[in-house]
Amino acid sequence: MIELSAKIEAILFVSTKPVSAKFLATACSCHIDEATAAVDELAKRRNIDHSGVHVVIGAEGMTLATNPAFTSLIERCSKEDIESELTRPSLETLTIIAYRGPITKSEIEAIRGINCTLILRNLLMRGLIDENEDTVKLQPVYTLTNDALRYLGLHTVSELTDYADLHGNTKIDALLSALTAESSSV
Repeated sequence: MIELSAKIEAILFVSTKPVSAKFLATACSCHIDEATAAVDELAKRRNIDHSGVHVVIGAEGMTLATNPAFTSLIERCSKEDIESELTRPSLETLTIIAYRGPITKSEIEAIRGINCTLILRNLLMRGLIDENEDTVKLQPVYTLTNDALRYLGLHTVSELTDYADLHGNTKIDALLSALTAESSSV
């Protein structure tokens, strides 16, 4: 149970949104009851006064969150993060989303060649991107928010420099098509 609990903790750590017990069970190759019990065990270990991270179990699913006792500390730090300049990887990811959105995490990672979980989380926290479920791709897709467009002084993403060329770039389309074909054959 400790190993399963550790696996679930790792999944919750990298997830950008709450996940269901069914998802955890599938990811960990176990029964839903085992996943739920492991989450409960993790919550007992984490949801204590001297832990910085707590497990939140709600209607939307399970997620990790900071200890409510540290709210003012986290707000100060988050404000500094949000107000600081974007890093080069964040700008690259934001550019990909601007020119190719709506786009999935795996498509972004195929273009960048590196995991983007934390970058996406930070862009979501800053309110620069939106995450929505795509009924065709059956996974979340990312787009620029109106706040990001307003910050850039744009009315629509199509006003971006060379938008038509980059949004419909055949090399990128081929890369993403290969990714889609690869993931559907798995």
